Amino acid sequence: MDKQNKNGTLVSFRPGIKVVDCTMRDGGLVNNFGFSDEFVKALYQANIKAGVDYMEFGYKASREIFDESEFGKWKFSKEEDLRAIVGDNDSNLKISVMADAGRTNYREDIIPKSESVIDMIRVATYIHQIPTAIHMIEDAKEKGYEVTVNVMAASKIPDESLFDGLWLLAKSNVDVIYLVDSFGSFYPEQISRLTAKYQELAEGKEIGFHGHNNQQLAFANTIEACRLGVNYLDASVSGMGRGSGNCHMEALLSFLRNPNYQLFPILKFVEDHMIKLRQEGWQWGYDIAYLLTGVLNNHPSSAIKFGKDKRVDYHRFYQELLEMD
Repeated sequence: MDKQNKNGTLVSFRPGIKVVDCTMRDGGLVNNFGFSDEFVKALYQANIKAGVDYMEFGYKASREIFDESEFGKWKFSKEEDLRAIVGDNDSNLKISVMADAGRTNYREDIIPKSESVIDMIRVATYIHQIPTAIHMIEDAKEKGYEVTVNVMAASKIPDESLFDGLWLLAKSNVDVIYLVDSFGSFYPEQISRLTAKYQELAEGKEIGFHGHNNQQLAFANTIEACRLGVNYLDASVSGMGRGSGNCHMEALLSFLRNPNYQLFPILKFVEDHMIKLRQEGWQWGYDIAYLLTGVLNNHPSSAIKFGKDKRVDYHRFYQELLEMD
């Protein structure tokens, strides 16, 4: 098969693509995982109708590190809470959760797949945690799960260290290795270069992409990665996610030509639920403060605080960021 057919064209579709909905996990960082059961059930049903491949419910966070009373239930994604929403998940939609290296009691809290409705464990790791991440990957694979790994803050990692880490991960049993634009600082040209490197070093593995919208490039970077053969594509409804948010599910489903994906259920969910979240005061999405942290390749925490403090002095904030570097 030639490269054009392998990667698809603007009038065809690539059947190997998998769309992963991150609304509850990345969006949970906006509202402290305080989604109502009504919201979660409606999103689950919308994803099934839309043909979305995976729905990420939240984290498997350690209850020894995080106080359950300070978070909504999807910070921990207990089996009984998942089953209260999906039952035995008699659908084509697969269930996933994220497990942070160093912040997940994975040996105890991730039970064997035979006892769980979860299909995929998404391990998230910083570069210095790669050995821990590999232990988590192997543990989850032994328990019967599909496993992905997100190497976070890739824009901050020197190439030599990043490539060494990818080489180690490629030797593990992980199924998918994600290129992650944690700070929303990458441009499509950089996505192109890094995608090629990920594919080279992780030969035989699937590659995924997770973008943030600081520079309004999450969608552009996602379809650039897709164009180059990346199959696992993250998105969230209305772009809901930490800070500037993510690639909009509405945009991604509109772009993909796979007839199994349907846009109408997601649009109806936006009307019924996402608008209400904004009316309740929850904020996410592009703002100049996030643009500035993205341009300077900084963590968005300072921009999040800028918004919470109801500041609008962008020029002064920019100066503060410059003085931090």
